[in-house]
Amino acid sequence: MSAEQLNTQVQDHLYPEGFSVPENYEFKSELGLNEEIVCDISARKNEPLWVLELRLKGLENFTQRPMQKWGPDLAKLDHNDIHYYIKPAKQQFENWSEVPSEIKNTFDRLGVPEDEKKHLAGLGAQYESEVVYHNLKKEWVDQGVIFLDTDSGLKQYPELFQKYFGTIIPFNDNKFAALNTAVWSGGSFIYVPKGVHVTAPLQTYFRINAEKMGQFERTLIIADEGSSVTYIEGCTAPSYKASSLHSAVVEIVALAGARVRYYTIQNWSRNVYNLVTKRAFAYKNATVEWIDANLGSGVTMKYPAVVLKEEGARAEILSIAMASTPGQVQDSGGKAIHEAPNTHSRIISKSISGNGGRGSYRGVVKVLAGAEGCKSYVQCDALILDSKSRSDTYPYIDINESNVDIGHEASVSRIGDDQLFYLMSRGLDSNAARTMIVNGFIEPFVKQLPMEFAVEMNRLIELEMEGSVG
Repeated sequence: MSAEQLNTQVQDHLYPEGFSVPENYEFKSELGLNEEIVCDISARKNEPLWVLELRLKGLENFTQRPMQKWGPDLAKLDHNDIHYYIKPAKQQFENWSEVPSEIKNTFDRLGVPEDEKKHLAGLGAQYESEVVYHNLKKEWVDQGVIFLDTDSGLKQYPELFQKYFGTIIPFNDNKFAALNTAVWSGGSFIYVPKGVHVTAPLQTYFRINAEKMGQFERTLIIADEGSSVTYIEGCTAPSYKASSLHSAVVEIVALAGARVRYYTIQNWSRNVYNLVTKRAFAYKNATVEWIDANLGSGVTMKYPAVVLKEEGARAEILSIAMASTPGQVQDSGGKAIHEAPNTHSRIISKSISGNGGRGSYRGVVKVLAGAEGCKSYVQCDALILDSKSRSDTYPYIDINESNVDIGHEASVSRIGDDQLFYLMSRGLDSNAARTMIVNGFIEPFVKQLPMEFAVEMNRLIELEMEGSVG
């Protein structure tokens, strides 16, 4: 993140309402969800019949399926008080100067165009329900890389799209995956050809501006044999009294020998419910890495998963969650499903709870019968900043094979008076001392980030700490 983005985060921290711009949209659906709205979304996008049929299956499953009984309390989320589709502009643009001024100014303030110039191979910018800007640098276009918004991917590459869409996360996977299937819009569609290594990250930035907004992007990444790609998503929203909903679905296919690294730095405002399903299939000798930071939202439920489909596949899941305001719940973790022999997984989770927030690790390691020689290691560490806050751990391990190596470690700690005394005796004030301890706690996570994003992460932690202690 650029200096402009960091300055924006400082301003938004000092002014809790954040910043928003007046609405000037092409179309905004009425509040609530029904079959007419789903059909209207599909018609406005001029989708093929099979997509509409899938949307309607998702809607039926969503309406008939009860709310889950486990996890954070979602009783205050009113599905009839959400706008499920907002079209912010007439079209998508490939030049920032052509983007409507109120939208362009928002992304300028967030520093998104500057990031594209300095660090990225390609960039998408989604505002409300649609990607308003998208571009891939010519060197990657020439190598056959596809990087589009998902709606454009459906139109331009229908056979490739239909082959994989909804196969990793089907419409009836869970209640919110069903909702996403019904009303999805935007997201990223990526295909990396055989043997191509995209050496700079691709990024999409997601912005909610409207009150009572629902954002339901759908991302599909296909890494062909022997290829590699890094993808980064960032997200923000203004603070409102009414709730907004972010419920994305991400599907990744890593074919033989491919490597996919997926970064998330999520900093939604506290009125946002962040309920996301992310899953990857890793084939022979492929590697999938989820690096997931959850700092914002009022409630987060997110458990990136890797299904290790063939021998030699590897999964790395590294997550951090910080719940730093009263009533905030960060329920996160990871899942590794070993379906083939000699597969490896590692899940590292760090959670920080302060000022009445609650951080939870929820994870799954499953080894199917016949998956001999598998190795899996889980480490979940929690840091509690005060007596008002809470941390929970919900590990689930299901082993159906004897010749495996499975390890699980967990720890819960508090900031000790002796630690604070030591640091304060060397000239730090109480807040700076606590921040230093927290930064040390999350160091294994930050070390995995590219330099510019590591700087961003440390600064965001500092801002969170300013509001969570004292």
